Amino acid sequence: MEKFVINGGHKLHGEIDISGAKNAAVAIIPATILAEDICRIENIPDIRDVQVMVKILIEMGATVRYINSNTLEIDTRYIRSYVIPYEMTKYSRSSYYLLGALLGRYSHAKVAMPGGCNFGGVRPIDFHLKGFAKLGAVITNDNGMIDAQAESLSGNMIYFDKVSVGATVNIMLAAVKAKGLTVIENAAKEPHIVDLANFLNLMGANVTGAGTDVIRIKGVSSLHGCSYSIIPDQIEAGTFMVAVAAAKGDVTLKNVTPKHLESITAKLRECGVTVEETDDTVRVISDERSGSCKVTAMPHPGFPTDMQPQMTTFLALSNGTSIVTDGVWDNRFRYVDQLSKMGANIQIEGKAAFITGVEKLTGAPVRADDLRAGAAMLIAGMCAHGRTTIEEIYHIERGYEKIVEKLRGIGADISKVDFPDNAEKEEKHNAG
Repeated sequence: MEKFVINGGHKLHGEIDISGAKNAAVAIIPATILAEDICRIENIPDIRDVQVMVKILIEMGATVRYINSNTLEIDTRYIRSYVIPYEMTKYSRSSYYLLGALLGRYSHAKVAMPGGCNFGGVRPIDFHLKGFAKLGAVITNDNGMIDAQAESLSGNMIYFDKVSVGATVNIMLAAVKAKGLTVIENAAKEPHIVDLANFLNLMGANVTGAGTDVIRIKGVSSLHGCSYSIIPDQIEAGTFMVAVAAAKGDVTLKNVTPKHLESITAKLRECGVTVEETDDTVRVISDERSGSCKVTAMPHPGFPTDMQPQMTTFLALSNGTSIVTDGVWDNRFRYVDQLSKMGANIQIEGKAAFITGVEKLTGAPVRADDLRAGAAMLIAGMCAHGRTTIEEIYHIERGYEKIVEKLRGIGADISKVDFPDNAEKEEKHNAG
């Protein structure tokens, strides 16, 4: 089994180039289906979620050519199938965006319920399906396959009772070629929603209001290919910012959009961390034990739920008592059990974590329960005294490009090691 092995206690210094946004890439790649043409996408992160999506498109009949590791040329002219079985969707939650893209192209999509991160609760796609129905699709569930079909799609008013990034993306994809006007109210406002809208418009769509809570889409009859560069990854940048704040040091992040990081920057500064910005860089300087704060995860422009585990880990080593609240997903504090094994003092009450800062964490065998929990384990391991091993690292590699190389480049002692089964059993026995 492959694991990350970290020897903690090293301060971080240097520069990191931030990759393209995972959450934008996994929406934009399915959107190329709508073009029925050739699209060139630059600044694509070289991560597992992208690799899975590319593999699905190839299985569907698309031609995908790697110009380099971060640039794809995707030809979707010869896609013929609107059916995506579970074998193709089980490794990525974002594969549900194929529903909107295929429905928009064929007025018919049959896609298996996807896999990806499991937070221990239900992550329903009810808002997606209700939105499709508003556009005129009839939805059925055929043994775990969502079947959405319509004679033709027509624009409509769609209101989300709760802000949903996934539903906003899916309805945008389905509506760009629907007849008439679609208005999405209480829409998600995340940076990758804006990025998707910009990409669709470059292909010939008519999308306005992205980045606000009302998005208007005037349907067009056809789209065309284009060249596009994806925005920097807000969550990757935030993860490295918090890592430097926790492990201490002085690191400059390059190829970032500081405005996308405002909520993270504000909380770090509140805790006493120095954050300096230019047009496309952020420098984080941390040399003393930080203070406490209260954090509430909420939709953009609030503090991102995808940064909550990393921030909680940082606060576990800060002075005083902090409170972190996250009601975006159920059971997103499962990873706290892993931090507790390393000596963190965190109590969970409902959707809130009460964190009493400790002087140190101690290395231990832990696991990555999901993508962002895995990032939290990386931060904990870099801060801990002694050695930390992290298993189930495939979660981390779903969303962080060249994570070992980037962390080693700023001074972390981290390696990716393939443990034989007998060594694994011995390690667990010694830990017990």
